Amino acid sequence: MIRLFKEKEKLREIAESSDGRAPVKKLSAGELRLHKDISELNLPESCGISFPNGKDDLLNFEITIRPDEGFYGGGDFVFSFEVPLMYPHEAPKVKCKTKVYHPNIDLAGNVCLNILREDWNPVLNINTIIYGLYHLFTQPSHEDPLNPDAAALLRASSQGFQAVVRHVMTNGYRGETYHPLFMQHMKAASYHQSRLK
Repeated sequence: MIRLFKEKEKLREIAESSDGRAPVKKLSAGELRLHKDISELNLPESCGISFPNGKDDLLNFEITIRPDEGFYGGGDFVFSFEVPLMYPHEAPKVKCKTKVYHPNIDLAGNVCLNILREDWNPVLNINTIIYGLYHLFTQPSHEDPLNPDAAALLRASSQGFQAVVRHVMTNGYRGETYHPLFMQHMKAASYHQSRLK
C-alpha cells in the first residue's frame, strides 16, 4: 500500500510539472552557494578541477595543483574536497591524496592551512582555499608544522630541504618512511648549526 502511494505521488508530481519531466531536486542553500563558487572559479593555470563522482555531485571534487616554481615545481599534487551541507558556515574537509614531503602536510594527507580551521568564515570560498593550497607549495612554512621533520630541515637548510623534496618527488616513499637521504641532510644541518654556535 505504501509503495502504491509513493508511485501515485510521483505521477502527480510529474503531471504538475509544466513539461511532463520529473521535478528537479531542490538544492540546499549550501549547494547553491557551492554551485556559484565553482562556476566563478578563477584557478591559476597550473591548477585543475575534476569530479570523480560526476558533475551531479558538487559536494565531492578534486583539485590538482602543479606548481611551476619553488621546491615543488613540476610535481602533481591532488587534493580531495568534501564540502558539508552547512557550507559556507562550515569549511570543506580537504585532504592531500598525494604523499608529499612537506612541513604543512602530514603522511595521512592532513593539511595545515588556517583558513580550513580557526580562520574559516562564510565570506571565504573554494577559490580562496585553492590559492591557499597553491601558496603552501610556493612558500612552505616551518611554523606550526604537521610534519616536524620536514619543518626542522626547512628551518636548518633550504638546500637540504630542496634535495630531499626532489629525491622524494623522484623516487617516492617507501611505505611510511623517507629515503635515507633525508637523514643525511638532517645530520649535516645539525652539524652545521652546532658549528655556528
